[in-house]
Parts: sequence; C-alpha cells; structure tokens
Amino acid sequence: MRASLVNIIFIFFITTVTAQPTVHDNLLFNSLAKRWDEAIPLGNGWLGVLIWQKENKIRMSLDRVDIWDDRPMPDINALRFKWVKEKVQKDQYDSVQKMGDEPYEKYPAPTKIPGAALEFDVGKFGKVISNELDISTALSVIKFQNGVVFNNYVHAVNQVGYFGFVNCKDNIIPEIKIPSYNSTVKGKTGNSVEGQGLQRLGYVKGIVTKGKNFIRYHQRVWGNNYYEVLVRWQKFSTKLIGQWTISYNKKAVLPIINMALSEPTGWDTHITWWQNFWDRSSISIPDTILQKQYYLEMYKFGCVARSNTPPISLQAIWTADNGSLPPWKGDLHHDLNTELSYWPGYTGNHLELTASFTNWLWKVKPENEKWTKQYFGVDGLNVPGVTTISGKPMGGWIQYSMSPTTAAWLAQHFYWQWKYGMNEHFLKERCRPYFDAVESYLSKIRVKDSLTNQYKLPLSSSPEYNDNSIKAWFSNFTNYDLALVNNFYNEFIELDKATGRSYKEIFLDSKLFPASDTNYTGLTLAPGQNLDASHRHHAHLMAIYPMAILHAGVADEKSIMDKSLRWLEKKGTREWCGYSFSWAACLYARAKEGDNAEKMLQIFASNFVSANSFHLNGDQHGGQYSNYTYRPFTLEGNFAFAQGIHEMLLQSNNDYIEIFPALPGDWKNVSFKTLRSEGAFLISALMEQGNVMIIKITAEAGGPLKLKLPFKTFYIDGVQKKYRLNKNILEVEMKKGETIIIKNGFE
Repeated sequence: MRASLVNIIFIFFITTVTAQPTVHDNLLFNSLAKRWDEAIPLGNGWLGVLIWQKENKIRMSLDRVDIWDDRPMPDINALRFKWVKEKVQKDQYDSVQKMGDEPYEKYPAPTKIPGAALEFDVGKFGKVISNELDISTALSVIKFQNGVVFNNYVHAVNQVGYFGFVNCKDNIIPEIKIPSYNSTVKGKTGNSVEGQGLQRLGYVKGIVTKGKNFIRYHQRVWGNNYYEVLVRWQKFSTKLIGQWTISYNKKAVLPIINMALSEPTGWDTHITWWQNFWDRSSISIPDTILQKQYYLEMYKFGCVARSNTPPISLQAIWTADNGSLPPWKGDLHHDLNTELSYWPGYTGNHLELTASFTNWLWKVKPENEKWTKQYFGVDGLNVPGVTTISGKPMGGWIQYSMSPTTAAWLAQHFYWQWKYGMNEHFLKERCRPYFDAVESYLSKIRVKDSLTNQYKLPLSSSPEYNDNSIKAWFSNFTNYDLALVNNFYNEFIELDKATGRSYKEIFLDSKLFPASDTNYTGLTLAPGQNLDASHRHHAHLMAIYPMAILHAGVADEKSIMDKSLRWLEKKGTREWCGYSFSWAACLYARAKEGDNAEKMLQIFASNFVSANSFHLNGDQHGGQYSNYTYRPFTLEGNFAFAQGIHEMLLQSNNDYIEIFPALPGDWKNVSFKTLRSEGAFLISALMEQGNVMIIKITAEAGGPLKLKLPFKTFYIDGVQKKYRLNKNILEVEMKKGETIIIKNGFE
C-alpha cells in the first residue's frame, strides 16, 4: 500500500469532503413550536425572526440587533474603584452593592428590546405536516395538509426578510402584534433572568398605520429614538409574496414588489452568500448527533454575525417574545459570553464574521477609555464587563461587571483576528494600538507587593465565585486575573516583535507577576482558595483554555492540567450551566482527553438545548446533570460547543499545528476541510481506519509552517520543499498562496 493507494484516497478525499451540511443536519418537525425559544430561527446579523405558533396562528417574532434602550444606568457613574477597595478593606460592602449591584435588578433599562411580531391565521389550511429549516440555504418551509406551503428567509445581505404562501387561494392578510410597551399598565417587576415587564420602560404606545398591502409600525423609545417595522405584500393568483424590515432612527423603506417576478428579488444573492459561507470549512465525524449540533451552531453563527454589525449579545437577533425583557437584558457580558460566542469563527475560517467583534470594540474604545479614567482614575483602556450596545457600563455584580482585567481578555480577540489572518494593516492599525491602550492602563493599575516584589492588582476576583459578596474579592491574584494578565503580556511582546518595535525587556522577567497558583488540586481559585464546590464558570482554568499558557506537551504542565481536571470532576457538575459543558470540552481537548471532550459535548447536546438547538442554560431533563433546570436562552454555550469540536480536530496555538489532537478512541474515520490555524494556514485532513492519510495546507499569507506529524513516515507532493524535522515537528517555509500536500508513508 504505497503512493497509488494514497493517490486514490486523496482523490476520494477531495471529491467527498464537501463543505455543505446535509439534509440530516436540518431542523425538521411535523408541527410548529409552541414556544418562542423553540422556534425556527432565521437571521443575517442585523435582522432576525423566530417562526412558531401562538394561539393557533403562525407567529413571526421580528427583531433587529441594535434596537436598544440605551439610557444610562442610574448611579453607576458615581462608583470609583478606589472607594470600592476602601470599603472591601473596611468590611463595609453593603454600600457598594447598593450602588453597583442593585441598579441592574432594580431598573428595567438599559436593555435590548424586541421589535414586533406578524401573525397569520392559517386555520383553514389544516394540520401542519412538515416544518423544516434548510440550513444550507437558510430557508424555512412549512407545509400544510391542504397543500399550501409557507416559505420564509431573511436575506443574507440586504436588510429585508421575505415570506410567501404557495398554492394558496385564500387572501391571507398579515396582522402586526406590537410589544406591550403601553406605559399606562404596570408591568411585572421580575428579575434579570425572568425579565421585567416591557411596560416598565414607560414608552407611549406606538403608532400602527395600515394601507393597501402594507403595515407600518412606528415606536418611540428612550431619548427621542425610534424604530419602525414595515411590512409589504402582494397577492398573485394562488401565491402571496411579502417582505418586512426594521429600521432604527430612520424611516423604514421596502421596494415595491414586482408583479412580474415569480420569486422575491435577491434570492440568487442570498443563496450565493450561504453557499460561500458553507464553502469556508466543513467537518465529518462519526458521532452524527454531535455533527448535527455542530452544523446547527455554525448556521446560527452565520445568522448572527457580519463584519459591520454590533457584536453577538446574549440572544443577538432573537430577543424573547414573551411580553418581558430578555434574560439578563440581552446585554453584552464580557466575563464569558461575548468571548465564547466568537471562539468558533477563527478555526472555522470565518474571519470576516469575527471582525464584527473587534470592529465594535474599536468603535466603543473612546467610551471605554472615558469610563476607565472615571472609574479607575487612570488613563488607558479597560472595558466594563457588562455593557450596553454603545459600550456604557450597566453594573451588576461589579467584581465582574467592572473587573480590572476585562480588556485583557477582549484584547485576545484582536490578537486572534491578526494571528489567524496575518493581516499587516490590521496588526498596525487596530491590534497594536488596542494592546498599547490596554497596557497603558495595566501599567498604572497594578501595584507592587512589598513581600514578593512582584506586581498584583489592588483587588482580584474570579467570575462568578462567591457571587457578589465581599468574599468574591481577593487580595492576591486569582488564577483568572493572572492568566489574563500573563497571556496579555505574552501577546504584547509578540506584537512588539511583529511590528519591529523594541519590546520592553521587563516583560520578559518571569518574576514580574507570580506564577499560577497550584497545589494538589491543580490550579486553585487563588492562593489559599481551592475550588471548593461545583461551579459554573471555569475561570480558574483559563491558563488551560482559552489562554493556552499550559501545554499538554510539557510534562510538568500536563501534570497540572490533569490534576485540575480530576479535581473538577470530583466537584461535579451540579452547579454547571450548559456553557460549562461546552467550555469543559475545550479544556479536555487541550489536555488531549478526547473521550471526555466528546462526553461533555454529548451532555450539552442532549440536555441543555431546546428542540431548535438554542442553548437554554438549564438541564432540560429534570436536572440529570445540573441543579439548574430553568431555560433562559443565551448563545455562548452554542458557539463554545462548535469550538469544542474544532479543538478535537485541530489545535495551533502552541507554536505548532496539531492534526486530530484529541479524538475519542472510537473515532476512526474523521475529516475536515479548510479549517484555519494561527499563521493563516488553511488545512484539510483525512483519517481512515485510525490512520491519518493526507494533510493539505495552503499558506494564505506565507511564512514558517510548523506541523506536528501524525505519522512516522511521509512524503510531500507538489513543489519541492526544503524542510526540517525537529522531534517530529515538520518545519517548512511557505510562500503566500502556496499549497503542500503531506501524505502518509505507510511504514
């Protein structure tokens, strides 16, 4: 079995590893969902719709990502970090909670708000016999017993959604349902998880204007802002074609429907966008449940992100349609949620979509710098851990909503956006300046420990350990904050070198900051504080993932990783949420424990998602794995799941690339196509019967390639390359646009 067989396998690989999900990955039901969080989801980063059934009518919950009540949070700007520190030292924390924590629960805004809904009375059509979402085209198709078909899609590029009835003789008229903003009715108080009543926002009831074949809804919101929903439709014999849009602070406009068209304008460009999206990468794994969940996660990623949209908030474009504010106000949580939401975009080869995060962070940078000066009393850049769409602080548990290190985690996404794409312009114009601003802040906020002569923070914390009590503050570095700071400076040095600047030698001093605190439990929470109980946020393990400070290939570090994960298992999962399992899968993959990574993903997919694949945080099987059995929908668990799959297939932030680094023992036939690694390499690989057969690598930017070989002997096809082999690490200098194919030598 030599070159001829390998060539046959390669041809098979190229022709069969497609970049399109199959019909088996679609959502398919024989009825309509009865809840908004089980609905069929469609979206394009700006607009979103959920299609479900309410009171025997089809309901389309319409949303737009930037519809926000962005009023300032009362009292929050009076807080000062110096004062918080003094109160912690004096054990007088009630006053801090009153000013920093309580307003988040007390006041309904600032908050993300819903748009409106359309309803159709389809009682005459009979029973629904098929309700399918084709994720390859982002098309929702509902078929009725009498032959009527209801189609929906949100255009992938244009800010318009389309709906249409086929084989329909009846004159179907859409009815708009506006949110219950009427300020004359007192809304429920609720809490941040359940959501307060929309009436508490105090808006005047919006104006609905109806005309021949159109409906316009104009809603004033806080601060003389407004949004509009516009719906148009046209009847063609036995067909109806409709369209809708939502605008913010401008008049909603839709084109007049062309009576000569048999399909809505723009279908071709919509299909092209989704074909290009799926062509970016693909995977094939033997666990069909995990593969379907993966493709549903990547579908949602394609629905919620564009380079020019605001970042992925807790629910993004699918705000709750239940008469209340969304869970946790649909805000931007930077102590976990936004960061995890973008994880799969880098390896998944969707840098044009992950750019939405760094573009927005750059846009709100002046607002964040203003807050840094105000709250911390120093120049430079930090970011509130919980913000509005404009980057303003919202408060909440301030150990995390006003953490001293949030910007260090967010900076990692600037680093990844550069490192996975190697774009020199982005490096110099965005990444480098962002890091400079964060470093300027950190250099001023850190203090010298007189006992160790090392730097530390005035106060440190570990999300969300001890919730918002005074015990959540630590006088020494937590491993969470320490991992963020150490990783930040590691990347800071690399950026200095990449831009030809003389990096500060002091940062190479290993004693500048303390090492991660470890003991028999592995990584602790902080010196003198073990992980004493099950906890939902794996913050103390940041050094394993996503910071990757510890590596499984280094014996001492692997020992720390193993102890940490065994202790995590000992504490159990009773206080975990859904995202905890997704993140744990990434942790296990980094420790090269593929079977445990698979188990975490299987638990997530079977217990913590709705019928439509939405992450519901709580255990939906009555608490089989977690004490949390509620169902607030947030997206970060979904996207961290997809990254868990990526981490099993490809890892690259250890100075070299690893192919299939953490596969379960029974995964013998696996492949992936054009996943992206650090260094801007596009990689495809095929494993057959447990043997890695072929690896294809294209250097998008050019540069040194380091690959840990997954076989003993090999040969390289294509251009003759000079290479070095150093302890099974293949080193090749590649030119921009060059492709090499490495084949198993079968010896």
